[in-house]
Amino acid sequence: MSQVIDHRRRGLLGIAAATIAAAPLIQSARANAQSGTTKSAALPTIKPGTNTSLGPIKQIDAGVLNVGYAEAGPADGYPVILLHGWPYDIYSFADVAPLLAGAGYRVIMPYLRGYGTTQFLSGDTVRNGQQAVVAVDIIALMDALKIQKAIIAGFDWGARTANVIAALWPERCKALVSVSGYLIGSQEANKKPLPPKAELAWWYQYYFATERGRQGYDSNRHDFSKLIWQLASPKWNFDDATFDRSAEAFNNPDHVAIVVHNYRWRLSLVEGEPQYDDLEKRLATFPVIAVPTITLEGDANGAPHPDPAAYRSKFSGKYEHRTSSGGIGHNLPQEAPRDFAQAVLDVDGF
Repeated sequence: MSQVIDHRRRGLLGIAAATIAAAPLIQSARANAQSGTTKSAALPTIKPGTNTSLGPIKQIDAGVLNVGYAEAGPADGYPVILLHGWPYDIYSFADVAPLLAGAGYRVIMPYLRGYGTTQFLSGDTVRNGQQAVVAVDIIALMDALKIQKAIIAGFDWGARTANVIAALWPERCKALVSVSGYLIGSQEANKKPLPPKAELAWWYQYYFATERGRQGYDSNRHDFSKLIWQLASPKWNFDDATFDRSAEAFNNPDHVAIVVHNYRWRLSLVEGEPQYDDLEKRLATFPVIAVPTITLEGDANGAPHPDPAAYRSKFSGKYEHRTSSGGIGHNLPQEAPRDFAQAVLDVDGF
């Protein structure tokens, strides 16, 4: 059974104000969201950074984890699962959530393994960060919450996880919103060297491959993550309070182990768990995604990301790509929340 934990400094006032701000959405959008047939609707204008609370954090056992998650919107609304990346957390959706909740959706924002209040149920479980296992975690969460099918949207690790679910379990994914498009990878493909400029952008991946890097990240989680935010979103003038709200999530006792394993696994420096080998073999074929999809990109994304033309053929269903302008970086849902929320509404109507 779920239980609620009140996080310090994370009261209800922000989400209440946000819900009021979203109230002008037409009532037909709310009704359609509950049936999963929302068409494109006009969202209210919102200034990024308006909302500073996601309300109480809930906890539920799901698979090998006790998952911490925030929830917004009516309990009978059509479910939308929003997935964050590294080094970010569920506060990337602080402005997106009230917009979607106001449109009648049930919005669920889980902390991925190694973040926030999500904990392993057993100390003996491998602290594994490979791509398949994070997707398995979300399927387990859907099962625990009795959600058969949902719209799944995310960025960075969250986009990759959403891609994996849409590719391997399309019956669980009604539609997909993916920042930076198709991000499914394989260890074999990652063995191929990139041009020097591209390799430079992956500097932290090689840093994490060393023991010095593991220790350095562990000792400097706050400053290291803040640097990544600045590099990945060079035109985003976030303040300290915005960063610090998310930085709390990196104090999770398993955070460093999960992050380091993820990047070492990509380079074949460590193994994954054998029970996920078949899933990884399927992912290594770069399966085409058939569910309705909108891909997004920021016009100032400073993180490594593919050109949209490179992944167009990986989506065989109804598809659209959008670029958010105005200096939008890697953390698109937090920097351009209205664009992200609108994509969710629109893809639901595909």
